[in-house]
Amino acid sequence: MGFLSHLGEMSLMTVRTARATFKRPFEGRAIIAQIESLGVKSLGIVTVTSIFIGMVMAVQFAFGLRKFGGMEYTGRVVGLSFTRELAPTLTAVIVGGRIGAGMAAEVGSMAVTEQIDALRALGADPYKKLVLPRLVASIIVMPVLAGIALVLGFSGAMLITDFQFNIPSSFFLSSALGTVTMRDLFSGMFKTPFFGAIIALVGCHFGMTTRGGTEGVGNSTTRTVVVISITILIADFFLTKISIMMLPML
Repeated sequence: MGFLSHLGEMSLMTVRTARATFKRPFEGRAIIAQIESLGVKSLGIVTVTSIFIGMVMAVQFAFGLRKFGGMEYTGRVVGLSFTRELAPTLTAVIVGGRIGAGMAAEVGSMAVTEQIDALRALGADPYKKLVLPRLVASIIVMPVLAGIALVLGFSGAMLITDFQFNIPSSFFLSSALGTVTMRDLFSGMFKTPFFGAIIALVGCHFGMTTRGGTEGVGNSTTRTVVVISITILIADFFLTKISIMMLPML
């Protein structure tokens, strides 16, 4: 019953936010501020995680393929896995925890201090003021962050294979680019706006339903990180199935 209650509340919040999208005044400045907060300030964690994940994947595949005499296929395997799955999904899970927790803490603090009730009393729409800028910004920044993670992951993989396994970077890059197609890129990037929407909606939902003072803010933040991680992984399966069905149409 608790799951159905949260699902219903999130559905209502999504509908009300969608209705508020086209109401004046447009929240342009708030969206830009959220893009900076959610995207620019997440570049550090994206850089570190993507580079080292790329290095780890390259080492694992190179060691595994060397047993079968196929180490030259490392670039192709890393390219496909990073483009189709690792860059979009891991970026969403890692960055989503940071972004979602920040949203839940910020909106939750406003909820427990009755600032959201004050907005309603003044005739303002809290979904337009609080949820809409975060939702739009999250949908915009997630494809950008996933693209940056893809490039940096490739770079980390090229560096480690060149230094440790004597696979030239030029050969690694050419073999990866020769294998990865636009369909593979679409299959990965297609999912990122949906991941961004999930992160924003979950974070804002738990923030707006926060009760119980500072302890409630902490509980909402923790629940947000857990729910975002699980929801992204579940959504990844269904979005992957949808993208595979859509590929023959392209």
